[in-house]
Amino acid sequence: MFERLIKLIQENLPEKDVSGAKPESRLIEDLGMDSIGMMMLSMSIEDEFGVVFDAPVTFKTVQDVLDYLEKNAKK
Repeated sequence: MFERLIKLIQENLPEKDVSGAKPESRLIEDLGMDSIGMMMLSMSIEDEFGVVFDAPVTFKTVQDVLDYLEKNAKK
């Protein structure tokens, strides 16, 4: 799941190299994600993992996303 998520992050941040991302990497501060990037990543996560965000979620780290997906992913 981690590799799939990093691939999605890379697709949404093509100008950045996120290959060195770790679970503790912060999406904004370490990877350079902005609010539009977060929105695009959320849509990609919905498509890739079969989840639907009914309410706003606040992911700070890659691990936050992984924790959410472990509980909610359908794919």
